[in-house]
Amino acid sequence: MYAYIVRRLLLIIPTLLGIMVINFIVVQFAPGGPIETLLAQMQGTSVDATARFAGDAGELAASEDGRSGYRGAQGLHPEIIAELERQFGFDQPLHQRFFTMLWNYMRFDFGDSYFRDQKVIDLVLDKMPVSISLGLWTTLLVYLISIPLGIRKAVKDGSQFDVWTSGAVVIGYAIPSFLFAILLIILFAGGRYFDLFPLRGLVSSDWADLSWPMRILDYLWHITLPVMAMVISGFASLTMLTKNSFLDQINQQYVQTARAKGLNERQVLYGHVFRNAMLIVIAGFPAAFISILFTSSLLIEVIFSLDGLGLLGWEAAINRDYPVMFATLFFFTLLGLILQLIGDVLYHIIDPRIDFESREV
Repeated sequence: MYAYIVRRLLLIIPTLLGIMVINFIVVQFAPGGPIETLLAQMQGTSVDATARFAGDAGELAASEDGRSGYRGAQGLHPEIIAELERQFGFDQPLHQRFFTMLWNYMRFDFGDSYFRDQKVIDLVLDKMPVSISLGLWTTLLVYLISIPLGIRKAVKDGSQFDVWTSGAVVIGYAIPSFLFAILLIILFAGGRYFDLFPLRGLVSSDWADLSWPMRILDYLWHITLPVMAMVISGFASLTMLTKNSFLDQINQQYVQTARAKGLNERQVLYGHVFRNAMLIVIAGFPAAFISILFTSSLLIEVIFSLDGLGLLGWEAAINRDYPVMFATLFFFTLLGLILQLIGDVLYHIIDPRIDFESREV
């Protein structure tokens, strides 16, 4: 198993490299760019008018005319565009910029944001607690709800309990999490009925002055509604996966043999069926966590004013903030690969008969 883990860790390097190459090329062909964004901000046509270089470059652009390869540059002197290209590093060839980025990443230097005047690593570390909190709590609660519920539905297959819980699960799956978020705000966050939970931030403004027990309670108080909104629409697929996995195992011959030996249903279910049925559920943990962490949280962060990685990546894509875009992509990909490896290790722990050493990675 140790040799397999080492091989998988080494495989992360070319995988990361391939993903970065593909996305770097795609971004270069995407319409627009940071210079276009900056020029729009200088000319007052951008939604976000807080640019890092807008003040200095705006003075140069007062009354010059010229042409440039950038579509947003009409009416500006070529020297202005050349200066902007130099500041953003676009005066270098494409391959040189890519290899410079890789060399910096190897030294854990992710550069500075184009428009926030802050180091990218500081931005990511500042936003990470929000996204990690949402992802971990949601995944934990989804598994704590889905696994017992799925087992119960498998045992009571075809009963009234199975029918009405299936209806509730389907409804929860069909309604987007952001609609649940709006409903929770209306009900419990001062929207119309009760004002029990806060509507902004991960902690209160005076969190640093609170005692540690009060800090924990304050954190849980803020995180309750966002996590509830994500959990309600997130446990449906895992519940049905657990149920179907257990149903498949319950009909196997070894279960009939265990019952013939005199074992009661609880011993059969948790002593024999559970280990085999949980394999597919555990194998899907990394994908479930990544999905919750990096896709489901964006609208939740916006609705509850939580400044996390999802919102950071979205704003970076809109503003063409390339350093932030590529750094968040790097972090997301690396975390996903590591979690996939953790899923394989858990696979082996649950069922030692699975031997990854005999597999070709």
